Amino acid sequence: MLETDRLILQPLNHNQLLKYIKNDNSLEEELNLKPSNKVISSSLKEALSQTILPNVIDENKNYLFNTLWTLISKADNIMIGDFCFVGEPDANGELEIGYGTYEEFRGKGYMTEAVARMIKWAKEQPAVNTISASTEVDNVASYSILEKNSFVKVAEGEGMFTWKLQLR
Repeated sequence: MLETDRLILQPLNHNQLLKYIKNDNSLEEELNLKPSNKVISSSLKEALSQTILPNVIDENKNYLFNTLWTLISKADNIMIGDFCFVGEPDANGELEIGYGTYEEFRGKGYMTEAVARMIKWAKEQPAVNTISASTEVDNVASYSILEKNSFVKVAEGEGMFTWKLQLR
């Protein structure tokens, strides 16, 4: 678990991920949180079933790089978004991130704060040299989060921007 001034960043274990997918507030009950109105996108559902769950249960993988981290507002005691690393760092020490803020909590700086804290954590991991992310070219809110955290746009194609942050 990691913290910022306003957030708790909680990595979910395998059983918690199963509750997350059920989306019946059983995860919120386990974590003693208020019920949330999260909507799980089809792309996140696919990532959970195809990649995240199998990698989290694999004892040869570091689950912190493979799981979904839920973002919890300390003030409201409710889940407000999700963050993930897209697997462990590659041979060059590059790590990809993904994130999403639940609609009712957008525009309040939560994800900028969460990404900053995850960057700080990643810097403490010796195998991580670079963090990358992709955003849709018209998703200004998403790439503003990256710009505020010193990411640099390095490529554009197929309606997407690719961003990188060099740590070392």
